Amino acid sequence: MANSKYEYVKSFEVEDEVFMPNLVVIRIDGRDFLRFSQVHNFEKPNDERAVNLMNSCAVSVSEEYPDIVFSYGYSDEYSFVFKKTSKFYRRRASKILSLIVSFFTSVYVTKWKEFFPSKKLRYSPSFHARAICCASIEILQAYLAWRQNDCHINNQYETCLGMLVKCGKTESKALEILKGTQKQEKNELLFQQFGINYKKLPELFRQGSCVFKTEVEDSQV
Repeated sequence: MANSKYEYVKSFEVEDEVFMPNLVVIRIDGRDFLRFSQVHNFEKPNDERAVNLMNSCAVSVSEEYPDIVFSYGYSDEYSFVFKKTSKFYRRRASKILSLIVSFFTSVYVTKWKEFFPSKKLRYSPSFHARAICCASIEILQAYLAWRQNDCHINNQYETCLGMLVKCGKTESKALEILKGTQKQEKNELLFQQFGINYKKLPELFRQGSCVFKTEVEDSQV
């Protein structure tokens, strides 16, 4: 379209550049993943294979796009942090997030058999994405702390819900029991009723997963 009479149409594109020195973070989330997990019979409250599949996809994304220096995820979400000096796609949020979410989804489908060899993928998953602009390292740290706290809250809740249902409660009754409970109350429920020390459950589920790159020195002479 360059140098044509239609070139002016490019001026209609939305300008969404994340200006330096802000850090670019792209977060992807599963769309209607509750239904996806039910259709594919994921183990409750956590399916380790599903979590490892998400982690493997995150590694592939980090390898595909060198400007990604750190990623954090849990359940059906992942946040990808780009290096501060990145000029990837001129730092245009819409371009970057569309690439990340589409690549992540395609890798998820491709790797499905690797983690679920005896389970058919009954329909393709879908993810949505958003761009987060972090003005400083401190704000990035606060953002990641928020996501990890969300991981803890959701996993603790789902663990309690799963155990109550497993012991015979209806889901509606279990939801009623958990309504308004705080973190410590949920810890006590798990320990007193089921003998589960929440702090000793796998960190993979309680705290989420990180993918980061480290420099390796070449020892060859």
